[in-house]
Amino acid sequence: MSHSPQQALMGYHELLGMHVVEWEEGRVVVELTIEPKHLNRSGNVHGGVLASMLDSALSLAGLHCDVPGNIRRGMTLSLTTTFVGPARQGVLKAIGTVRGGGQKTYMSSGEIVDDQGSLVAMGEGSFRRRSGSESTEGFPENKPREPTE
Repeated sequence: MSHSPQQALMGYHELLGMHVVEWEEGRVVVELTIEPKHLNRSGNVHGGVLASMLDSALSLAGLHCDVPGNIRRGMTLSLTTTFVGPARQGVLKAIGTVRGGGQKTYMSSGEIVDDQGSLVAMGEGSFRRRSGSESTEGFPENKPREPTE
């Protein structure tokens, strides 16, 4: 792993409580322990939380970096989600896998399962690696971000 999985998700992701538990080239697993803040008025995990988990897992699947201290950055171009079943408690696992693409743009698909292995949601998306992130070597984590395009 290029850096600790904890460093992979910051800001909004930390606020939700997501963290990376497995990460290799082309595949990632992101977990979230369900808390009351994640629930909608019906007592189920809010679809926005599930969409965020899928967005993170599908994107990160194409951004793994093996060089310590380096990272790769990307952005979501499109994301499609399908909500399959409710989740109310326990741990959710989002698994993202790269399915195709090239150096800049790649496509991923994945799913979210609960701790019983039941399918909660699935999704697919297209993502773009930011400049300097095309290579699996990435770039130093402290490098300034490129201007918004």
